[in-house]
Amino acid sequence: MLRSMYTAINSLNLYQSYMDVIADNLANSNTTAFKASRVTFQDQMAQLISTGAAPSQNLGGINPIQIGLGSQIGSVSAVFTQGIMQSTGRSTDMAIEGDGFFIYSNGQQRFYSRDGALTIDAQGYLVNAGTGYRLLGWPAVASANGMVVDSNAPLRGMQIPLGSTLARATTAATMSGNLNADAAIGEVYTTAVSVYDSLGRVHNIEVNFTKTAEREWSVSGPAGDPSITVTGTLTFTDSGILEVPDPDNPPVITIHVPEDGTAAEINVTVDISTITQYATESTAAMASQDGLAAGGLIGFSVIADTGEILGVYSNGMKQLVGQVALATFVNPSGLMRSGQNTFTQSINSGEPTVGLAGTGGRGSVAAGYLEGSNVDLAQEFSSMILAQRGFQASSRIITTSDEMLQELVNLKR
Repeated sequence: MLRSMYTAINSLNLYQSYMDVIADNLANSNTTAFKASRVTFQDQMAQLISTGAAPSQNLGGINPIQIGLGSQIGSVSAVFTQGIMQSTGRSTDMAIEGDGFFIYSNGQQRFYSRDGALTIDAQGYLVNAGTGYRLLGWPAVASANGMVVDSNAPLRGMQIPLGSTLARATTAATMSGNLNADAAIGEVYTTAVSVYDSLGRVHNIEVNFTKTAEREWSVSGPAGDPSITVTGTLTFTDSGILEVPDPDNPPVITIHVPEDGTAAEINVTVDISTITQYATESTAAMASQDGLAAGGLIGFSVIADTGEILGVYSNGMKQLVGQVALATFVNPSGLMRSGQNTFTQSINSGEPTVGLAGTGGRGSVAAGYLEGSNVDLAQEFSSMILAQRGFQASSRIITTSDEMLQELVNLKR
């Protein structure tokens, strides 16, 4: 009887722990990216009353006799199923679709979290809104191919270059319009082409079209500045369309402005494929060009799936700032909860495998979203009922054992 009472007392503690886990899950049903915990039970050791006996020639075997001593918690582990995606409309928010964790740092220790509620601090760093921990990734570095990310480099805090300015030199332009078919041989038509240098300064280049034959025009630059060269030849068909002998190499105009000591030289290829020669006034002029004046940073955006961060400038330019790093673990349930929606590595979680989103089994990044809690309210309330009934049954064992002990005491009377 004492054994049953102790077993029931232990069971009361067990079901109280079960309720503690359920309460924690329900309390975090609206916590960003929270992962519910699951409880499993296992029996405790059993008291051996008889070892039993093996069968003999004339007798069958006898099973051992054991009386169990109750149950205990086998494990409390986080369930890393996907939470629902909740649109926030904030460009700083990110969520992970699939496996992986964002990596944060407080300067001394790394933390892993599914919580991508981010904000920008006074120094331009992307930090977790609740903890202030810096989001880690790989800053973009300049190369011959522009800004690139080296995922083999050490992780660093993601910093938005506040106050930065960018300009883009013109490399390609387009001209359209008409050259007058009735113009006399030797007649010159002059227009201007605006191009930007590497510092964002605009240069208005004089372009002269000179008629050299009935269906031919040559192109030259400003007569007063021989350092600026503009070259090209236009030959038209008798229907007024520009001749294109080689479709892979259509006729173009090239503009060269030499280095002026501050900005790099300008080399522009001008597409003239739509210029015509009809018997009407000359209207050939620049239609478009890809250069941009200097502009300041006005914000940033995150590319969905890859987690690349782009700086957005007032002149319309976008430049790669960096890329968010994601980490995966062999056993994510082995991570240690450290509060504030974060986890830390444990001896049974395995080492983090860090890489780009969408690679190595890592999920993709959803920009403008946060992941919701994966707590299933129906499941938790069902578990609550089971815990309550188990607690009630164990308390009845104690009551009944007490009554049996009372009857035993009454035998003396």
